[in-house]
Amino acid sequence: MDSLFVIGLFIAVMAVPSIVSAWSDNEVPRVAAIVLILGGGMMVWAHTHKPGGYHFDEIPHLIYKLVAKII
Repeated sequence: MDSLFVIGLFIAVMAVPSIVSAWSDNEVPRVAAIVLILGGGMMVWAHTHKPGGYHFDEIPHLIYKLVAKII
C-alpha cells in the first residue's frame, strides 16, 4: 500500500505542470486532468485500505522508504 500511495502522489504532482501548461496555452487539460484523477485515486485507495490511514507527517518517510527499496 505504501508504494501505491507514493506512486499516486508522484503521478498527481507530475500532472500539475501539464495542467498549468495547457491553461497557459488556452487549451483544455484533458489528459492532465485524467492523470491527476488517476494519481488521486491511487492515493485515496491506498489511504482507505490501510488501517488508520496515512498522516501528513508520514509522507516523507514513505517516500524515503520507497526510494530505499528501489535502490
